[in-house]
Amino acid sequence: MIDAATAFRLDGRVALVTGGTRGIGRAIAEAYVGAGVAVAVLARKPEELDETEAALRALGGRVIAIGGSAGDPDAIHTAVDRCVEELGALDILVNNAAANPAMGPLVDHEPSAVRKILEVNLEGPWLLARAAWRAWMQEHGGTILNVVSVGAQRPSPFIGMYNVSKAALTHLTAQLALELAPNVRVNAVAPGLVKTNFARALCEPDEAA
Repeated sequence: MIDAATAFRLDGRVALVTGGTRGIGRAIAEAYVGAGVAVAVLARKPEELDETEAALRALGGRVIAIGGSAGDPDAIHTAVDRCVEELGALDILVNNAAANPAMGPLVDHEPSAVRKILEVNLEGPWLLARAAWRAWMQEHGGTILNVVSVGAQRPSPFIGMYNVSKAALTHLTAQLALELAPNVRVNAVAPGLVKTNFARALCEPDEAA
């Protein structure tokens, strides 16, 4: 019989979670701390980082908070370097951070908004995976988890470019899984609509649905 109290323990592992101060990313960070994982959180807003760091430490976790965008190469390298130097490893990378500064038909989007979506949702996870591989996982192995979306599997109104970026991230997941096996496992999880601050624009117009 499986012992539920120990079956999902990950004691001694170290995870880097992007966008880990709110919503799905925060829940992932809390779950890892509960499973015995040391956690580095990368996010943009200092006040949210401070609150998250304090809350995760109150749960008993070894935690560091790193300010910066998951689409910024400098912030990415800083996060990976600090994770390895201060927590001693980088066993798990969770690419959760996402951006969607444009809603509506694709033909109405500004190119700058499209570039931002692709920078954070696609280029960032690739850069993070590359940095994690070079800094730790190539030699020690590890796990990469990309948070995609059910929107990657079918078109939908209002958030078309976000869905396009997640479809590309889904393919990037499969490509990295092929190239980094067997030492590194690369998988994706595709949530549906989750009631988070990030999804307010979709939830609030029709709470019942």
